[in-house]
Amino acid sequence: MLPVPLANYFTYRVPRDLQGEIQKGQRVIVPFGDRKILTGIVMSVHTTPPKAYEAKYVLEVLDPYPVVSDQQLKLFTWMASYYLCTQGEVMNAALPAGLKLSSESMVQLYPDFDPDESDLPFSEKELLLLTHLRNAPMSYSAISELLGIKNIYSIIKSLVAKEAILLFEEIKEKYKPKTEKRVRLAKEFTDNEALQQLFESLAPKPKQEAVLLKYLQLVPVMHDRSANRQGAPRKELLSEGVSASSLETLIRNGIFEEFQVTVSRIGTAEEANPPQVQLSSEQKEAQAGILKAFSEHAVTLLRGITGSGKTEIYVSLIRQALEGGSQVLYMLPEIALTTQIVRRLQKIFGNSMGVYHSRFSDAERVEVWKGIQNGTFRFIVGVRSSVLLPFDNLGLIIVDEEHDPSYKQQDPAPRYHARDAAIMLGQIHHAKVLLGSATPSLESTFQAQRGKYAFVRLDKRFGEARLPEVIIADMARERKAKTVKGEILQLLVKRFFGTLGEGQQGNHFQNRRGYSPMMMCEVCHWVPKCINCAVSLTYHSYRNALVCHYCGYRETAPSTCPTCSSARLKTVGYGTEKLEEELKVYFPEAHIQRMDLDTTRTRKSHETILEDFERGDTHILVGTQMVTKGLDFDKVGMVGIFNADRMMHFPDFRSYERAFQLITQVSGRAGRREVPGRVVIQTSNPEHTLLQLVLRHDVDGFYNYELAERSKNHYPPFTRLVEITVKHSDRKVCHACAGHLFEMLRQHLSGVWIMGPAEPVVARIRNQYLMTILVKIPRGYAGLQDVKANIQECVATILKEKDYRNTRVVIDVDPV
Repeated sequence: MLPVPLANYFTYRVPRDLQGEIQKGQRVIVPFGDRKILTGIVMSVHTTPPKAYEAKYVLEVLDPYPVVSDQQLKLFTWMASYYLCTQGEVMNAALPAGLKLSSESMVQLYPDFDPDESDLPFSEKELLLLTHLRNAPMSYSAISELLGIKNIYSIIKSLVAKEAILLFEEIKEKYKPKTEKRVRLAKEFTDNEALQQLFESLAPKPKQEAVLLKYLQLVPVMHDRSANRQGAPRKELLSEGVSASSLETLIRNGIFEEFQVTVSRIGTAEEANPPQVQLSSEQKEAQAGILKAFSEHAVTLLRGITGSGKTEIYVSLIRQALEGGSQVLYMLPEIALTTQIVRRLQKIFGNSMGVYHSRFSDAERVEVWKGIQNGTFRFIVGVRSSVLLPFDNLGLIIVDEEHDPSYKQQDPAPRYHARDAAIMLGQIHHAKVLLGSATPSLESTFQAQRGKYAFVRLDKRFGEARLPEVIIADMARERKAKTVKGEILQLLVKRFFGTLGEGQQGNHFQNRRGYSPMMMCEVCHWVPKCINCAVSLTYHSYRNALVCHYCGYRETAPSTCPTCSSARLKTVGYGTEKLEEELKVYFPEAHIQRMDLDTTRTRKSHETILEDFERGDTHILVGTQMVTKGLDFDKVGMVGIFNADRMMHFPDFRSYERAFQLITQVSGRAGRREVPGRVVIQTSNPEHTLLQLVLRHDVDGFYNYELAERSKNHYPPFTRLVEITVKHSDRKVCHACAGHLFEMLRQHLSGVWIMGPAEPVVARIRNQYLMTILVKIPRGYAGLQDVKANIQECVATILKEKDYRNTRVVIDVDPV
């Protein structure tokens, strides 16, 4: 299997010196084409040569043991088949960059390695290479030229085994083991008599004596001489207030010695072993229901209202699985969720728990991958991509907030849904899968109703907490009464005043970032548009820029209209920036922070914002849907929802479901302890069915209403969808190709509905015109695999036609 978007496997010859070493699941270096060198995964070892081409030789085996398990390979195969992509694309998504080599790979000296001090034997060519690597890292091609040989892989492998060099991707972050500077006493000063003499000699030098005293406090050399071998971190020693120059003097004089050690990038946590959380009677009943369901079903759906304590049930189940010797995967939809919950879980599970998400560097992801394989991490908390990790004894998978669309991968392929992939992973490992949410997806609810999934519910909040009071703020009424300034209604402002006066905090939700969705000239009505996409540019006040949220194009906001030269430019609509600005006018004494994509781009930014809010330093947190997801704070007494109408009336068949989920989830942040919470929803249509269901906290009523609508219009969960998007830089070619493909599909597919071709809401992105075709397949349709195979065949056929060779066709199975 190679990391290329081609459907077939490739056969290579095994050199005599590697025969007997190669196993299924190992990484190997192979030539591909005339110049490329790729990392492949061995799928099988056989004796049948290919007939269509002459097999090239495997250049090198990278691992002494398989790095990809049989279970992973089964999952890769299923994902490629179900989501209509190639196994190479799945492999590319699964393997961290640090486990992939190519002809662009670079070589550097190992940080701890000094050729002059090594006792290891080196060949002449190895010594020549090590000498040149002292100056700078080198590419494979430069090494080949330096040594005068074409095949350098045996030399590279030998030096890696001797821990003399490291490999890294040139276009990626360099992989270096994380090192820590430490200091220790020179060996001759570690016995008590020598220490006593040392103290006497340092008596006239109080600063140097202070360094020695502080070191002995950190490292008990007088009680255990062997402790000196590990020494103390230099940074920790200096943080205790000792003099850096005095430490340097002691090192120069041979009293202390400085050295480096390689440490894990994954932070360590002390095994706190806190007392077990006492579950409420409702939680115990729900847990008993889950355990009973596990004996009868592979998948169980837990619907627990916000604040009901689902996490405590998860912790109890995780403990039981780990005590039984199994691995556990706990999935969360986004990084925003992981910050708070990871801290809680690390206090319980300590260093047996690993965390895996996209904010980790390539090197950190490799360390987690290897930690699972060597048994360091038996419990993983991760986002979507964690479903692809190398588990070999998985006993329990928990998919928290299973309804969240973030579980669906968009671009590039594989466009998989991590919840569904987790269910398949559970089948492969014979593991139990628990789906949890306060607002489960209609698909999961439907499967529970028809008995395919077990269903457990938790309808009471933990402790004395009650569901918040929901208040509808009528925008039309306030505008008529002329009590509204801007877009924030007075009812919402009054409620926020009351909440802050009670010492409580507030959340304000607006699912649109930036200052304003568009800028417009009041004279000629000019609106700035993206040069690459068919959308208006969003105004960002803090950098005075107009930005496209689809392709990233930006330009400086003009001071006058480029069409009529008028200075009367105004912003239209509200984003989180503008909302934050207006709230600061209403509440000048309050500390207001914003949490959206713009304020959380750096690795620690999520954590910093949430820590400020948890400490009470932030009084009102304004944000996009990041503030709706799983956050649990004691003092949130009020939640404001700005413009619910936009969510409900978005042109998508899932808009009601998404709106109900978002409103319910963000409402659930309020009143999670003894003090009741309030939720104010701004809308121009207070009598809308969906809002009335939210007002009554009627989850069952919403599902019955929405399932009836979906059934009537043949949408999921009553059908499966395959969305086909045609892309081309020429609009006419795009439309012609889509029309031609539509006719081919009509001829080759039967028993399904084919809709389109049609332009999507945004008809051009990144200078590519778009047309979509939607295929609806009845649930339970016996010919599902044939339909998918025919779709792939039609797409492959049309892309071979001369007029459409430069067209790109994207197939998305189960789009969200």
